[in-house]
Amino acid sequence: MPVATEEEEDNRLTQKIARVLDEARASNATHLRKLKDMAALRSSSSSPLRFFALFSKTLTPLFNFHRRAVSAERIVRFVAIFASTRDEKCATDCDAFLEDFLRYLVSAVGATNKTARFRACQVISEIIMRLPDDAEVSDELWDEVIDSMKVRVGDRVPVIRTFAVRALSRFANDSENSDILELFLQTLPLEQNPDVRKTIILSLPPTNASSAAIINCTLDASESVRKAAYCVLASKFPLQSLSIKLRTIILQRGLADRSTGVAKECLKLMKDEWLVKCCNGDPLELLKYLDVETYELVGESVMGALLKAGLVKVQDGQSIKQFLASTNNTTEGNRVQLMEAEVALYWRTVCKHLQTEALAKGSDAATTMGTEAAVYAAEASDKNDLLERILPAAVSEYVELVKAHIVAGPNYRFTSRQLLLLGAMLDFSDATNRKVAGAFLNEMLHRPLEHEFDEDGNKVMIGDGIHFGGDKDWADAVSGLARKVHAVQGEFEEVVLGVVEELAQPCRERTADFMQWMHCLSVTGLILENINSFRWMQGKSAELLQSLLLPGAKHVQLDVQRASVRCLGLFGLLERKPSEELIKQLRLSFVKGPSPVSTMACKALIDLGMWHGPQEVDKAMNQDLLSQLRDNAVPFYPVKLCDSSEDLNIELLDLLYAGLEGSNWRSTTDADENESVQSVLGEGFAKILLLSEKYRSIPASAHPLIFAKVISLYFCTENTELQRLKQCLSVFFEHYPSLSKCICKAFIPVMRSLWPGINGNAAGSPVMVSNMRKRAIQVSRFMLQLIRAPLYAKETEQVDENGSNNSPETMDDSVDVSDDFEYGEEGLAIRIAAEAASFHSKKTAAEKSYLSAIARILFLLQFRPSEQRAVKLMRRLLKRVAESVSAEKELVKELKRMAERLKAVDKDPDQELLPNEAHLILGRLELELNLNEDESREMPPTPAPRSVRPTRARRRARHVEESSSDDEVSPTSVVPNNPGTLSTRSQRASKTVAMTKMTIANSAIRVNNDDEDIEEVSEVTSEDNSEESDASLE
Repeated sequence: MPVATEEEEDNRLTQKIARVLDEARASNATHLRKLKDMAALRSSSSSPLRFFALFSKTLTPLFNFHRRAVSAERIVRFVAIFASTRDEKCATDCDAFLEDFLRYLVSAVGATNKTARFRACQVISEIIMRLPDDAEVSDELWDEVIDSMKVRVGDRVPVIRTFAVRALSRFANDSENSDILELFLQTLPLEQNPDVRKTIILSLPPTNASSAAIINCTLDASESVRKAAYCVLASKFPLQSLSIKLRTIILQRGLADRSTGVAKECLKLMKDEWLVKCCNGDPLELLKYLDVETYELVGESVMGALLKAGLVKVQDGQSIKQFLASTNNTTEGNRVQLMEAEVALYWRTVCKHLQTEALAKGSDAATTMGTEAAVYAAEASDKNDLLERILPAAVSEYVELVKAHIVAGPNYRFTSRQLLLLGAMLDFSDATNRKVAGAFLNEMLHRPLEHEFDEDGNKVMIGDGIHFGGDKDWADAVSGLARKVHAVQGEFEEVVLGVVEELAQPCRERTADFMQWMHCLSVTGLILENINSFRWMQGKSAELLQSLLLPGAKHVQLDVQRASVRCLGLFGLLERKPSEELIKQLRLSFVKGPSPVSTMACKALIDLGMWHGPQEVDKAMNQDLLSQLRDNAVPFYPVKLCDSSEDLNIELLDLLYAGLEGSNWRSTTDADENESVQSVLGEGFAKILLLSEKYRSIPASAHPLIFAKVISLYFCTENTELQRLKQCLSVFFEHYPSLSKCICKAFIPVMRSLWPGINGNAAGSPVMVSNMRKRAIQVSRFMLQLIRAPLYAKETEQVDENGSNNSPETMDDSVDVSDDFEYGEEGLAIRIAAEAASFHSKKTAAEKSYLSAIARILFLLQFRPSEQRAVKLMRRLLKRVAESVSAEKELVKELKRMAERLKAVDKDPDQELLPNEAHLILGRLELELNLNEDESREMPPTPAPRSVRPTRARRRARHVEESSSDDEVSPTSVVPNNPGTLSTRSQRASKTVAMTKMTIANSAIRVNNDDEDIEEVSEVTSEDNSEESDASLE
């Protein structure tokens, strides 16, 4: 009787607990009242353990409910609140229940049932997030909870990982749990699910290590992750805690993000946290935190975003005029107050914005009518009035302001350049203003170059030694102002050319030192860069070439040669047809000049070749030039550039192609040089291939040779100067439309040029040989990947109603091949087979490894059913390939499997390929291969028998096991050469091994299917309902 009474009481209590949970599931509004009801049931229970047992039993169905329904989420929330709430009246019972419940959840965390793991992690994370700081929980229990959550961070199900990270996030700030932060930082770059990455980012505490990880996530592929990164940066990292570089990286990436939501989040960070809280709403103060002298583009982006958002307000009294009125901090008695770099950038961007807005509003007013036009006109007038109030009142004041900053020295060079750019917004329509500004520009152009002295007292020029003023930005600012002042046609050319004539006088008289030469050439480059023709130079272009540029290219000083060669290249671009003397000098400088001069001459020759065309550049030589590229010379023998006489009778492309040979160039001694001849040539040839349709004079047969050199440079590991080139070529490979045509022809030459020990290639140590082989294999797989992923559809393909591709041109009605056959995988396969068949029976170790490598590429190629003649020819060639690699039985096995695949693709496998058909296909591929009409297509036996002695049963069983392992890869089995030698015991062993492997494989398939389903779910389910849950989980 007492037992029955206890059971009835337990049933009643269970029903009451279930009723409370059901009512809590209906609405969150009832939770407060139901928490009191549940607490009352716990207090009325005879034993806390008894209540917990019934409570956990009643809650068990939740751990089998996999869907993220609203009702289930309410129960989870209710349970977490109940467990984490501590009633002072019965504090002991509350603490005991919390510990028991956490132990119960920890045991469920390690369950095999994924739904149970998911719900356990979810409830634990909710409890941890709601627990007060003074919660009474033993350290041992916390350690168990933390350890269990660490394990679940690596769970297969993304949603479980998410809640595990969320549960650990509260402990990540504790210095005693530094391993949690390390776990987050290790997991973040490896995590594939964006929701988990987002949760990790939101859980990271503000540290130096975490800041780098969060900033890296601003480049994440997921928009939500990037937004979370900016949200965390805004809430946890004050502006002062970040370095200048990190600040600029954050703003540069965020403001330019392709997602509008991410850009708004970055703007919110910059506006609410950095501008308002850290800089008191002052944009100038924010610019000071960004070092605009070093990160000018970032400063411009920040000002542009603030101006667009209307966050920059020009206060009364603020203008550039205030730097003219003050007498404080003046220079040399002038009344000009010097600007800081941030102030100069601020006013330039503000004035540019006002001018743009005024022009836009004025345009709108002109295209509309009535009241709308009046509104637009008023807005434009307001913008112009504000701009006029900010800018200096007169051009003379502006000139005075710029001069003061230029005289102030290199510390104010950035400010001076900003002020020069500001001059483009002034009005120079008045003759007086133009006269003042023209005199200032004339003074600037005559100003000697900045220099310093070395230890020996020699002058050392400051800057790049090419552009006027020492850098391109300064030259652009000066030229922009000059063109604004001298806006009349021909006036700019006349004024600057007059300065060049004055500066060139000592150069003509051979009395100028190298600084005077450099000054004159920099001004010459300034005018050549900013004109479109020699029309307004009044016939002085020839004099400029003969008296300045050509002598400068022969000057003894290296910097003078380099600057002169650059000007020669610019001069050639302006000519209608390149002149003979100019081309000869550039070719001579390319061949004989030092590395910096050769690089500059290389740039000039490539630019001229692409602008005028290689044929026009060759015509300028006025002599017959030889060309291996045009004459289809195979193999190609590079020209020796050390022989100047040999250089003068070859065409431009041959000369540049010869420059790709690294042995022709001595290593440069300039450690600061970022470019080399090879990098310039690689980029130039990539452009030529990309625009090959525009250069019909370049023979198509030269494209594979050029492509082979380009791809070799892309995978070059010896030269660190080619990193920029590799970035350029990575874009080239994505956009080259004729990729497959060149790859198929270039595949074998590239492999031959890279493989050590063949084709005259040097070998070296075993480690070096291994690395060279790995690189060659990497190149081969990369080229195969490019063939399989064409970006442009062939324009000549026509699709009929049956879906087959028909080409407008066919070589013969009897040959069933498509027009692009030689550029596809079939053509590449036949080329590889012909290459393997060309080797003799006696091969070196390097040749054997080479054949093995290209044969392994052969296995990866696929034949289309429409290419029947190519299939038949390949079946015929496979035997020769197998004979060339007969020493490697695994390769022969793969070849036999490939032969079986081809036989299955062949619609008429018994019909032989006619000799004329085979020769026509080989002719289209430009291959020479003797085909024996009587040779069989049957593959040689594998493995080749070496002895008639029967093999021991035990050893044969292991061999059969290896074959069975191979059979898992391909369904085609290899029949033993001498089946009579196999004993009955060996056959049984083989059958046993095969059955065992089949069983294991089936089990593995089931496990893999479960894993694939698990990776895509957002919650877990029980094993019993796995099929139903996998269909519903997301």
